[in-house]
Parts: sequence; structure tokens; C-alpha cells
Amino acid sequence: MGLLTADRDIGRDLAKLFNFYTGPSFDDGFGKLLIAPVTMREEFIRMIRREAEHARNGERARIVAKVNAFEDPEIVEELYRASMAGVDIDLIVRDICRLRPELDDIGETVNVYSVVGRFLEHSRIFYFENAGDPEYYTGSSDWMTRNLDNRVEAVAPIEDPEIRRQLRYNLEVVLVDNRMC
Repeated sequence: MGLLTADRDIGRDLAKLFNFYTGPSFDDGFGKLLIAPVTMREEFIRMIRREAEHARNGERARIVAKVNAFEDPEIVEELYRASMAGVDIDLIVRDICRLRPELDDIGETVNVYSVVGRFLEHSRIFYFENAGDPEYYTGSSDWMTRNLDNRVEAVAPIEDPEIRRQLRYNLEVVLVDNRMC
């Protein structure tokens, strides 16, 4: 997926990121973008924990992540904790997935879907229900230690309602597929 935007905050964040590549200093104060290895891990963990808190409070709580690979131990642990709190979790993973779904007491609310087929599927989409105020993100990063800690990656929030509807549709199509999963 690609993102074209006129959002000034995202533009400023990208300018800071590209200045890091070409300049002698790094300004790590990003407004909207989640940037690895600077803010991405902490923000994903914050959003996962927020979903767990919503579930404990009886509010709507759901996480859907579509990635190529998922092996980061810290994110796995956070998702197990969220599952124990009652968060519904759907993971759409093309390759390796370290999290085991439907484990008694720790992963009962987790479903993992494998995207199979002859075409390499690269889109990454992250959805957080946020008690009825959903957040969507898309970008380049998988939930892998190398992506979160050892590479420069970017994930952008999607705020436009029409694009959000398209992302939701894309996720729903994969989640209802019972033929190629």
C-alpha cells in the first residue's frame, strides 16, 4: 500500500526523518508517524495495553494486525496479556508467526490467519478498536525485532474515513476467507 497525503504533520515528520539521513543530527520528536527504532515499539505497546484496559473496563477492545512476519517476543508477550484481559485479536500473517493462538488461559481470544498463495502480499495494516474510536495505521514495518529495533521504518495513522473504510474492507476480506487460509 502507498499513502499520498497533504497532512502537514506527516510532512513535517517525514522531513525530520529524511534530514536524519542527510544531516548530522536527529530530531526524534515526531507528531504523527511511528518511527522505528525511535517511537514505534513504545507506541504499539501503549496501544496494545490501552486495548487491554478497555477490555477490563467492559468496553469494545479489538486488535487486527496484517503483517508479513511476526516474531518480536515483547509484542507477543503484550498480545498474550491483552488476550488474557479479553481483547479480541486477529493476526493476519504471511510468514512466520511466533504467537500461538487459542492457548488455554493465555491466548483464547487470539486467531491467526495465514495468507497463502503464489503472490507475495506486502501490505501492513494495524487496527485498534479503542473503545469505539478506532485507529488505523499502515506502513512498512512488520512486528519483528529487526524492524522495530534495527531498521528505520515508518507507520502512518490513517484518519480519512473513506480510506479507513477501504482498509476495514481489506481486513474483512482476508478474515472471512475460508479457502486459502
